[in-house]
Amino acid sequence: MKIRDARDGDWERIWPFWQRIVRAGETYTWDPETTEPEARALWTGPGRRVFVVTDDAGTVVASAYVKANYGGPAAAVANAGFMVDPAHGGHGYGRALAEHVLAEAAADGYRAMVFNAVVETNPAVGLWTSLGFTILGTVPDAYDHPRHGRVGLHIMHRAL
Repeated sequence: MKIRDARDGDWERIWPFWQRIVRAGETYTWDPETTEPEARALWTGPGRRVFVVTDDAGTVVASAYVKANYGGPAAAVANAGFMVDPAHGGHGYGRALAEHVLAEAAADGYRAMVFNAVVETNPAVGLWTSLGFTILGTVPDAYDHPRHGRVGLHIMHRAL
């Protein structure tokens, strides 16, 4: 496995699993009908640092971005998004990417990371808590999950 900053041509390798994950409607609050140009702007737009994980064959199997969550005097608080291609789950790519992004965010000067809307049924909640994130609060019944009905959205935080 190799983790690196994204480069030209990587988006085309991220988009297929990005689309599959968002269309499933189970883990992200983005519109399942997000178009490719809209998705590209959400994931790779201005102010974002984007990472990819490649397997031993060079296949992009995961991606993440990090950006400032707020502006001005609060710009030292990061936000990030993470996706692992469902076809490549269960190999530790998500944890390795998360640890890498947290270290890079700290090296880039961020002092904390916050997730604004983690679907409470998302299996990644266990990963985030194991990496030191705490749930600051939960917005009840905020997300219409396709299998679980109305569920909450966690706001999660970790100092870097």
